[in-house]
Amino acid sequence: MSIATVYSRAQYGMEALLVSVEVHLSNGLPNFSIVGLPEAAVRESKDRVRAALINSNFEFPARRIIVNLAPAELPKQGGCFDLPIALGLLVASNQLTADSLKGYEFLGELSLSGELRKSTGILPAAYACHRSGSCLITSEQNQQQLTPLNNSSYLCASHLLEVCAHLNNIKHLSPTSTPSKNKNQASDEINLNEIHGQQHAKRALCIAAAGQHHLLMIGSPGSGKTMLATRFTSLLTQLSQQQILETMSIYSIANVSGTSHQSSNRPFRAPHHTVSTVGLVGGGSIPKPGEISLAHNGVLFLDEFTEFNRQTLEALREPIETGMITISRANAQVAFPARFQLIAAMNPCPNGCDIDEYGHCQCSHQQIARYRNKLSAPILDRIDLQVNVPKLPYRDLLRKTNSNKQDWHMIKQRIHSAYEVQIQRQGKPNAMIEGKTIKEVCKLTNSLENKIIEMLDKLNLSARSFHKVLKVARTIADLDESNDICQPHISEALAYRQLDRIAKEFANS
Repeated sequence: MSIATVYSRAQYGMEALLVSVEVHLSNGLPNFSIVGLPEAAVRESKDRVRAALINSNFEFPARRIIVNLAPAELPKQGGCFDLPIALGLLVASNQLTADSLKGYEFLGELSLSGELRKSTGILPAAYACHRSGSCLITSEQNQQQLTPLNNSSYLCASHLLEVCAHLNNIKHLSPTSTPSKNKNQASDEINLNEIHGQQHAKRALCIAAAGQHHLLMIGSPGSGKTMLATRFTSLLTQLSQQQILETMSIYSIANVSGTSHQSSNRPFRAPHHTVSTVGLVGGGSIPKPGEISLAHNGVLFLDEFTEFNRQTLEALREPIETGMITISRANAQVAFPARFQLIAAMNPCPNGCDIDEYGHCQCSHQQIARYRNKLSAPILDRIDLQVNVPKLPYRDLLRKTNSNKQDWHMIKQRIHSAYEVQIQRQGKPNAMIEGKTIKEVCKLTNSLENKIIEMLDKLNLSARSFHKVLKVARTIADLDESNDICQPHISEALAYRQLDRIAKEFANS
């Protein structure tokens, strides 16, 4: 037989599409060519495969070799096609039987000695194989990425010879035992009790955690904004098995080292304010996920919010609303999930004075307005909670114990209970409801409607901000275990429109 077909997978956004690796041997001058839109790493595969076969004591056919990666219009990248190409050559040269490949798909980069190396994007490929009823054979170095899957969905090998021995029924690859998940307890060990004071900000964090609302903290340097943000994940519910699979798939595609996110704790990403637009939202000639996708199902913390490039922040508009980011290129349009919770922090003015100290601040109203205008109204409109984080008195900082210490385990239980109520009621957190669902879930009495209209007229909020207020009020009511939204809930929700009130004061001054 001079032709063979081996199945593999190619990454396309979050999908792993089926690829047929067709190998044909014919008479003529020895030549090795790969067609089917391969990029540089795939074209170099022929040299790695030749050396791997020879060093594994196989015969490399001295014939005209053509490898076709179908479908031809799908871009192929990476070294993961080494293994299927090598097996295709062995079948086409009658060193392996074609029947031995049935039911299997293959992904793996080969070293010159025939060892299998780690590849990117393995988890989506293994999951796609599982859904199609196939078994993936890949490198054992990829095992850590595959922990969310049932280990019967894949087999791991360390060398090309092990794969061939398995296919020839000489020595079978046994399903690899799944490593125990690292239940990282760091989020339980660090909590908001470590921060003195700031009860108003802590309350806002609890509301944000219960309803998955976006939050902006405004305060002078050293007031505790970053400490509050880094402890925010300790309040959140844990990831479900499906969410772990989604999150690890993104990390696998992005080839992010150091954080494979095997635990059920939610991811926390904190990019520096010098990050580029591509680094934040994703992109590149071959689109890759950015920080907002790496924060999917978790938290994106943007410290020094006003120092980010304005164009970079404007790119957050669509993903904040839709939970997806679509990257369009001349030959591809790729969508990555980006359902993150935004936590941002900024100073009130260029000098970093407290909001209550504006009267003593050296900055003019024009300077403060120019500083605030670094953030566009549409971006601020999409943030549910805006809270002031004032400077703490030095006496409070010198106290050995926190006088306002609370039982955060009980508070976490209330947050998780409120979150479960939302999931049972509408199938999603309050921050994600939209359209007619808002009217159904956030019903108000006639008298309360009249009062809220009077309050909103004073602040001159947009329709989006009005709905944000309603959704935050619904979350506060859920925390209070109240079926109805009451006056205190609306008043507290309006109290978290800090920048709207400041803007109104500047307009009137």
